[in-house]
Amino acid sequence: MSPSPATVFIIDDDDLVLGALEGLVASVGLRAETFGSAPQFLSGYEPTEAGCVLVDMRLPGMSGLELQAALRERQIDLPVIMISGYGDVSSAVRAMKAGAIDFFQKPINGQLLLEAIQRAVAASAASSRTQAEAEAVRALVASLSRRERDVLEGVLAGEPNKRIAAKLGIAEKTVEAHRARLMSKLEARNIVELVKKVLLASPEGFP
Repeated sequence: MSPSPATVFIIDDDDLVLGALEGLVASVGLRAETFGSAPQFLSGYEPTEAGCVLVDMRLPGMSGLELQAALRERQIDLPVIMISGYGDVSSAVRAMKAGAIDFFQKPINGQLLLEAIQRAVAASAASSRTQAEAEAVRALVASLSRRERDVLEGVLAGEPNKRIAAKLGIAEKTVEAHRARLMSKLEARNIVELVKKVLLASPEGFP
């Protein structure tokens, strides 16, 4: 299945600002969706969508900073670009410390904003690909037999076939056969690639 095209989610309570930002995003061929409030965005967002969030920092009700916190709580991994009509340094610092990748003061320099949006969208797409790859590897690891998982654990520990065989109480040739099958199942061409794949799927360790 092909991934959905990236979307720039624009959140502002000013319709004129929403229209201007939507037009700016569309001018470089990116898809945009606009929302008048943070809760409206959260209720309509599909977790599988890649892209970035462009949000006014001082929205009524739920602010941009509160939206960032909500995104973290929901484990929504979307880069956030904060905009504000107030250019005080403390606002920018708060936004960046909360996880925003950039901060812009109104009136906004359109070219600089577009560059930031394109960087954010590229980062989101890369993150989505990595997550999809990790999920695919986890599914492949789950398809291994118990014995293949035992052998994989030994391989990841850097143990030679002879030691794995002794530990499992099986013949070394049997270990070699299991090793060949799990390499095939995990679609790894060599041990380095095997280790990279498994660590991508389970950074905290196997199994």
